[in-house]
Amino acid sequence: MRAAPGPVIDVRPEGDRAVVRVRGDLDLHATRPLERGLRTALVSSVHGVDLDLSEVGFCDCAALNILLAARQRALMEGKTLDLTATAPTVDRVLDLTGTRSLFADPDGTAEQGADEEDLRELRVEVVQLRRAMQTRPVIDLARGILMASFGLGSEEAWRVLVTASQHANTKLHHLAQDIVSTAEGGEPREQIREQLAAAVARVRAESP
Repeated sequence: MRAAPGPVIDVRPEGDRAVVRVRGDLDLHATRPLERGLRTALVSSVHGVDLDLSEVGFCDCAALNILLAARQRALMEGKTLDLTATAPTVDRVLDLTGTRSLFADPDGTAEQGADEEDLRELRVEVVQLRRAMQTRPVIDLARGILMASFGLGSEEAWRVLVTASQHANTKLHHLAQDIVSTAEGGEPREQIREQLAAAVARVRAESP
């Protein structure tokens, strides 16, 4: 199986800021090029970076972790990292994690120094996301099982996992482990089976 191509990350100067435009999927394999692109943009800018994620096909917490770390770096330099456009896949991650407001600069001006309380909260968020990444392999495996079992795309399988997790009141990685265990011959719990079926139906109904 050929590996999926990495994202295309375009960095260009625009006045005293740098504009970064990303096209493609932002997952665990895209973290290094995304980090390099944002670092280059921050170094080359005076006041910060405007980030266009309107053409991102998939986004997960690995990419969000990189964005949060880049934002912290920008604040330490008296700059900002602002999201100027986002795809629905990015919106979903921002809304689920409550981090959208961290990337808004309504006045269009850079913060002069980082607020200590803001930085403390940001560091906690980054640590939490890094811990969440430890569960990433089983979540990826469960997503692959859903794709193969129900003929879903990568983004659809992710939406099924999130939807079923929310309705079953089960942590995402616990649900993923249940799916993997079932695929390995285990007996699925009735509630999980019902929630997965309902989530698949819901995602298919919402798909264009």
